[in-house]
Amino acid sequence: MKHLLFPIALICAAPTIQAQTTTLTDLENQFIQSNSQLLASKFNIDKAQAEIIQEKLWPNPTLSISEVNLWKTYNIEKQPYLFGKYGQNQQISVDLEQMIETAGKRKKRVALKQLDQKSATFEYEELLRELRKELRLTYYDLQRIQQEVKHLNVIVELYTQMYAQYQRQSELKNVSTADFYRIQTELIGLQKQQIEIENEQFEALSKLRILTHNHSLDVTQIKFETSANIKSQILPINLVEIAKQQNIGLKRQLNEKAKAQQLLILEKAEKKPDLTVQMNYDRGGNIMSDFIGLGVSFDLPVFNRNKGNIKAAEIGIIQEQSNQLTVENNLIQSIHQLRNQLIRIEKSLQNWPVDHLKNQKQMLDNYKKHFQNNQVTLLEFIDFTQAYREANQAYFQLQQTYQNTFEELQYIVGKDF
Repeated sequence: MKHLLFPIALICAAPTIQAQTTTLTDLENQFIQSNSQLLASKFNIDKAQAEIIQEKLWPNPTLSISEVNLWKTYNIEKQPYLFGKYGQNQQISVDLEQMIETAGKRKKRVALKQLDQKSATFEYEELLRELRKELRLTYYDLQRIQQEVKHLNVIVELYTQMYAQYQRQSELKNVSTADFYRIQTELIGLQKQQIEIENEQFEALSKLRILTHNHSLDVTQIKFETSANIKSQILPINLVEIAKQQNIGLKRQLNEKAKAQQLLILEKAEKKPDLTVQMNYDRGGNIMSDFIGLGVSFDLPVFNRNKGNIKAAEIGIIQEQSNQLTVENNLIQSIHQLRNQLIRIEKSLQNWPVDHLKNQKQMLDNYKKHFQNNQVTLLEFIDFTQAYREANQAYFQLQQTYQNTFEELQYIVGKDF
């Protein structure tokens, strides 16, 4: 009895196992958790944060020890011992220097590094959105391929049956050899298309496996969702305003402009000389046996007032402002173009005779009967099957273009609707 329990449990669990599918949301979750390219890009943010920490640190002080005599010197004034019975004849000089930056240069460099960290964050977000868009486009490409495979297999099966029938009838001299060759040629062409579309399917599936790092992913596990062609209804009215706030390319450009402005502030601060504070101890080097002195040094801004770097930074701001206008104009035009394209494709899909496409399988069977009853010629039957194939291809490709356009619009705006 115990030996029967495992097979029975396996049979009962089989429908559950077969029901396990992978949706587009599941693929995106796997992509975010496992994609190595995405994870590697995220480390750039941590590196930028470490550079901010480094930039906040003060420069190290400089300690100099000099004028030390390692031998006993005579004919000198007597000096007190340094410690114990040592040091009465020794000379030594110790200097301690600390550079102090003026005009808040350190804080200005920290602010510039913080903008660099923003750049690293934007690069990560841009890579995330690009790869997510690529995953979605590949998903819809695979969906279109699966639909084409399904319809192509129906026609191949039909011509395979006709090929076997015509081969027998041709051997019996009941049909002409030319008609048999026409069927054979059409079948070979369809089989060639099968190989080509299977290659497309493998490439799309391989891309999904790479993006998700799920090497066991199979096309039979993927659940393809069908949605009504009403995507234009969920588009916000203020697409351009949302894009100006969310578009990652525009965010990066605004950050580059801010970096240029911060660089100008830093270059203006660089024209002010830094101070170097000094503290000196000298033993036996002058009339004072133990001399402690303080001092300060700084560059005199006579020849170099950093004018060249300041001018270059000012030009950089003008350049980034021009780049910002270019990015904004391209963004606005792309949004209008994609939105209009989405609406046009949507109207085409709504006007497409979908019911006619659904009934084409029945029409294909009816046409086969008409052909068998000699009501249509072989060439007319072949023309119909070719038109049937092309009509389905055009519809599936238009559906994919519709999905791709919507994804491109979401990517450019920077928000999922």
